Amino acid sequence: MRVLYQIDAFTPTPFHGNPAGVVLCADGLTDAQMLSVARELNHSETAFVLSADGTDHDLRVRFFTPTTEVPTCGHATVATHFARALEYGLPSGDLVQKTGSGLLQRVRIDRQGDRVRIGMHQGAAVFGPELDTRQVGRLLRALGAAPGDLAGNAPVQVVSTGHGKVLAELRSRAAVDALRPDPSALTALSHDLGTNGYFVFTRDTGTQELLTWSRMFAPAIGIIEDPVTGNGHGPLGAYLLRHGVVPAPGGRLSFTGRQGEALGRPGDVRVDVETGPHGELLVRVTGAAATAWRAELPL
Repeated sequence: MRVLYQIDAFTPTPFHGNPAGVVLCADGLTDAQMLSVARELNHSETAFVLSADGTDHDLRVRFFTPTTEVPTCGHATVATHFARALEYGLPSGDLVQKTGSGLLQRVRIDRQGDRVRIGMHQGAAVFGPELDTRQVGRLLRALGAAPGDLAGNAPVQVVSTGHGKVLAELRSRAAVDALRPDPSALTALSHDLGTNGYFVFTRDTGTQELLTWSRMFAPAIGIIEDPVTGNGHGPLGAYLLRHGVVPAPGGRLSFTGRQGEALGRPGDVRVDVETGPHGELLVRVTGAAATAWRAELPL
């Protein structure tokens, strides 16, 4: 029997944060079986842990939404290595995972007694096209936002650290909380832009402990709304630094963002960004996790 976990990522509290399925020892499962498990669990992503197929990494992980495979996933990476740390009693340490797209990612297990936090280095930030006025208008209408809700401090832009997102800043937390997106309209826009996720944030958080307050939508890949998104917060950190939205002394930026309140599943993501030797922006996201349940998978 294979072991199946449900882990709630980016929170120390069960039934908060972002739930992910994790299947340990998934070698031998077909793509169809993996997709069936992901569809049955119906989380935004389910991770499948596979043996390494080379000497440059320690293990492989594939990620599936209920409808398709995706190249990488932040919260499911946190969930994967939290589950492995529990199942195998792993100590603090570093490892390298290879994703289904071939991306190599460094992962850090930080264990202090029963407290386990997982950090992951994402790919170097890639800045894609900025949306033009017509596309921004389509996006705002699809989100259920008014033109005056847009902050205008930086462009609406596609940014990726492994899985691209459209980043858009709104003026207020009230505007973010009030979004009522049209999944069909967002899906149609995704097909035109060539990217599936929309990460909408504000810096109007109401507290000094948090820099950002956000929501994320990706209906084109079966995710109406994602509770807490590691692969949204990573690009966000790079975006804030690149466009000078917040101070970043020495080319470094560290902050905590909150997401998931709209779904009743709040979680916090720690983001660290630094400028590499060639000007590239290197991103790490870190979070806690909690076990919802563990079971045997009859496959």
